[in-house]
Amino acid sequence: MITGYFKHIVFDQPWFFLLLLLLPLAAFWYFRQSKKGTATLRVSSTAAKGLSSWKTSFRHLPFCLRLLAVAATVIALARPQTRFSEQQAEGEGIDIVLAIDVSGSMTAQDLSPNRLEAAKNVAIDFVSRRLTDRIGVVIFSGESFTQCPLTTDQQVVIQSIKNIRNGLLEDGTAIGSGLATSVDRIRSSTSKTKIIVLLTDGENNGGLIDPKTAKEIAKAYGVKVYTIGVGTDGYAPTPVQTPMGDVVMQREKVTIDEKLLTEIANETGGKYFRARDDLGLKSIYKEIDGLEKSKVKIATFSRHEDKALPFVCAGFIFLLLDLLLGFTLFRRFP
Repeated sequence: MITGYFKHIVFDQPWFFLLLLLLPLAAFWYFRQSKKGTATLRVSSTAAKGLSSWKTSFRHLPFCLRLLAVAATVIALARPQTRFSEQQAEGEGIDIVLAIDVSGSMTAQDLSPNRLEAAKNVAIDFVSRRLTDRIGVVIFSGESFTQCPLTTDQQVVIQSIKNIRNGLLEDGTAIGSGLATSVDRIRSSTSKTKIIVLLTDGENNGGLIDPKTAKEIAKAYGVKVYTIGVGTDGYAPTPVQTPMGDVVMQREKVTIDEKLLTEIANETGGKYFRARDDLGLKSIYKEIDGLEKSKVKIATFSRHEDKALPFVCAGFIFLLLDLLLGFTLFRRFP
């Protein structure tokens, strides 16, 4: 119990503990003086038993109480206290929209366990590092949808990313619609920096908005677009459902419109990346995280709670007991 009490306690002025070194010296002096003051008297063994009393057995109790009182006072002077530190992040954040392709080809297993799950994992890791940014999520395939509007609530964003799965939207790859929806989510932002991270594994083959038109809209609103093409070179194993309802693995050709993605990134002030494996995808998000830094100031606040009162009370009780015993049971008469 006592060990648990001291577990979270620190001492603000620990040098007062040096005074505890005086206690062994005081004990040595006390016992040496008590031996000098003890009279020697030869009596029979039978008489000795009569002379022995509880006062003789507890004659050192008052001195022990004084030592305990001094020890408790020294601990109180060392100022025992519990400290609590709090950190508060302040600064200017960035508005970021993560546009993620959820088309059927994102189930290809050239990344582990597949492209979509790998993209979700690195996106969650990316969000967890952005302390003061507002982040939103847009998904697209044959059409686009706002999965999560801009918010500073990291847990809401992370949960929305976890809920992404293939089949939520009509199949296809509408890069233009995904980019346009992302721009619409961020265009009214008052942030000085507006970012879209668009991840896809294919070529534009659907949607109502041409990718180049969406690119011009992004430029008009001062939105920087980072584009990521995900997928290995050549062919990738992809689960395909047969007319009978069975799922079989087929090798599908990886077709990424790198020219279009590079053009979108370059003309909006961003950068195009190619992720051929899990490690490459992680490094891309880390690079983007390094390129777009928020102005964050971390303020640390410390507060403490004094715990000296129990030791002050203990010292007072020990002294009071010493005085009471001195005036009553151990009272000396002239």
